[in-house]
Amino acid sequence: MESALVLLAVLACPVGMGLMMLFMAKGMKGGKDAGKPQASASIDELRREQARLAAQLDSAERDRESGESRLAGAGS
Repeated sequence: MESALVLLAVLACPVGMGLMMLFMAKGMKGGKDAGKPQASASIDELRREQARLAAQLDSAERDRESGESRLAGAGS
């Protein structure tokens, strides 16, 4: 009887750890499926932001170049 209790105590940790891993794996799998549409929406949003910033950068560079050409023309 005493050896059975010792065996139960020794196996309690590995069995509990295995069960926790199983439950966590199920939880993570469900979370990934739910996050996919949100991730694609986020990617689309980031692409729009990148395009907006690229246009803003192009505009700023054109303004800077036109300002430099005006300064060069005024100094001559």
